[in-house]
Amino acid sequence: MIQFRNVSKIYPQAGAALDDVSFHLRKGEFAFLTGASGAGKTTVLQLVHMQKRPTRGVVRVSRFSSDRIRRREIPQLRRRVGVVFQDFRLLDRLTAAENVGFALKVTGTQRRKIAPQVQKLLGQVGLAARAGAKPTELSGGEQQRVAIARALATQPVVLLADEPTGNLDERAKNGVVDLFRAINAAGTAVLMATHDAELIRRHPEIRVLELEHGALVYDSEMREGAA
Repeated sequence: MIQFRNVSKIYPQAGAALDDVSFHLRKGEFAFLTGASGAGKTTVLQLVHMQKRPTRGVVRVSRFSSDRIRRREIPQLRRRVGVVFQDFRLLDRLTAAENVGFALKVTGTQRRKIAPQVQKLLGQVGLAARAGAKPTELSGGEQQRVAIARALATQPVVLLADEPTGNLDERAKNGVVDLFRAINAAGTAVLMATHDAELIRRHPEIRVLELEHGALVYDSEMREGAA
């Protein structure tokens, strides 16, 4: 599903953001991507979304490969990859339903199908009753759930989450992770970047990939395989 093969990303001024990183996230797998600020987590997600290309090595996502993908194919890739951010990135002037509906509209969903699909997506994240609320009327956890519903609008095979619990209290954090686990159980691969060690500790069943100064220094799957 996602494969990094000897991937490095080097910036002329800042140096190496990633250094010879290799891992494989299989279809329907869930993994935490962790490390200190500046370790390279966001760069990994950007490479998966093909916002950036590697300096060396190859990134594969589903049937797309960074060394072969054409510019006109990138929108096809991005319909297969949902993204959730720490700061929600909702449109304040729109309701929860309208935020999700906007994502469906821009991806070409037929108008008559948008409303029922929005209701289904908000129901999936437990917010059907809050469809008419604007972001300022929602808690942080609720706003993140709207953002997740929006990310699921294209029925992605991979869901990327960049510090999605960073602005939430403990109860909301747990709710978001539980929601990601339910999404994953339905067949969507999830790669969640987080520096929250306590959150990771509470979920020992989830694979952990740890970056340090751009290098992959720990993969819990490899440790278990060696045990």
